[in-house]
Amino acid sequence: MIACPSRLIYYIPVVMMAFSLLCGCDYARMKEQEALRTYKTVIPEMPEGTIPTRGGIEIARKSDPKTLQNPLILSQESVARGKTGYETYCLMCHGPNADGNGTVGQSFHPLPTDLRDPKVQAQTDGEIFYKLSFGAKRQPPLAYTIAEEDRWAIVHFIRSLKSPSNG
Repeated sequence: MIACPSRLIYYIPVVMMAFSLLCGCDYARMKEQEALRTYKTVIPEMPEGTIPTRGGIEIARKSDPKTLQNPLILSQESVARGKTGYETYCLMCHGPNADGNGTVGQSFHPLPTDLRDPKVQAQTDGEIFYKLSFGAKRQPPLAYTIAEEDRWAIVHFIRSLKSPSNG
């Protein structure tokens, strides 16, 4: 019988495990991954103040809100589309009656704007669109959340809230 030192029994599994790990690693392949090579491509810097020439949020942001024109034709369909957008994005603050008494809006002081108010209804479509898109006071900017056409449709819906008594 061959006598084996007791310490050797503990080192053999450790050495075998280290050998297995070292033989199983292929570090060279990491350098060859296509995903890593994409970062070597230099992206040219954009000149400062560059904005899209057609569409784009920056054109609207830099425009005078009073000059923005609603591209959607006022129709029952556009008002219905706006109502759907309002119910999805605005109702929780402005409420089902658009009076600022939504479930979330009740926790605000002052309450969210009553969208039926003559002051709101006296604004141009562009002004309402601008505030809806880029925010105003506590109104969050929704340009990155709601598509442009849907925001214009919401403007049509807000216009439909105007009662004959307020203007």
